Amino acid sequence: MSGAVLLAVLLGGGGAVLVARTLFCRRARALCLGAGIMRGKTVLVTGASSGIGKAAAAELYRLHARVIMACRDRARAERAAAEIRACAGPSDGALIIKHVELTSLRSVREFCREITEEEPKLDVLINNAGVFRCPYSKTEDGFEMQLGVNHLAHFLLTNLLTELMVRSAPSRILVVSSKLYKHGSIRFDDINSERSYDPAFCYSQSKLANLLFTHELARRLEGRGVTVNSLSPGMVRTNLGRHVRVHFLLKPLLFLVSWLFFKSPEAGATTLLHLACSPVVANVSGKFFSNCQEEALLPKATDDDTAKQLWDLSETMVGMKG
Repeated sequence: MSGAVLLAVLLGGGGAVLVARTLFCRRARALCLGAGIMRGKTVLVTGASSGIGKAAAAELYRLHARVIMACRDRARAERAAAEIRACAGPSDGALIIKHVELTSLRSVREFCREITEEEPKLDVLINNAGVFRCPYSKTEDGFEMQLGVNHLAHFLLTNLLTELMVRSAPSRILVVSSKLYKHGSIRFDDINSERSYDPAFCYSQSKLANLLFTHELARRLEGRGVTVNSLSPGMVRTNLGRHVRVHFLLKPLLFLVSWLFFKSPEAGATTLLHLACSPVVANVSGKFFSNCQEEALLPKATDDDTAKQLWDLSETMVGMKG
């Protein structure tokens, strides 16, 4: 295929994708986001200084929510908050910046202590922050980085805030996962990938862990007024892929492909906002969503025994039990 033909195919396909995506986003926003629907609600978003976290925080602020932006870089979060305020227009909501370093369980505990001491209620918790295909490294507590940040830090954070959310019921917990979970499994015999490390596999493992955590947490919170759901935002143009190495000659093509076929952060946040705001899903729990629709998961993501085994191991790893 010649370069001209390839470009034509990309542009043609990209145009069709953009039209379909625009129509989807308009329908989704009309369905989910009534004016003022979040007035008086407190929402906590991890990783809110960029990407879909920032896009969600901006929309929630426009809907008059009190948004706690949980971020590791305070200066970057301050800039993001200033941009949101400048673009949002009048709002009865608030943007509250809190520092948390998800590579440190000590930081997670300090953060949660502040939240429980300062916040009388928490209506929505959005576990969004994550890392993707980074070189092998470990967190402060000795966990493989992707598992540590994407799963274990949010596991601890959610557990430490659960009682506050029960007191705030009805409330909602959202976990941002990925359809790449399909390529993963939980390697209980090498959970920190010390014997072998594949960044793509470890990302998929962490996203599968997100789904198993959602499944087990929803079961444990049944009847307590807190719903728990997971979602895939799809392929989104964010800085999540900053660790992926691409030959410099291919970067212009990658930029074109991402611009044509990847969602904007605002479009990527649509399903997240649907689950955070819509009365349609107020009583839905333990489910997985994509493009604002519930989707079935592979059996490995909803296996009761695996979910319980991972829960028990995670409790031990984060120090919730001896």
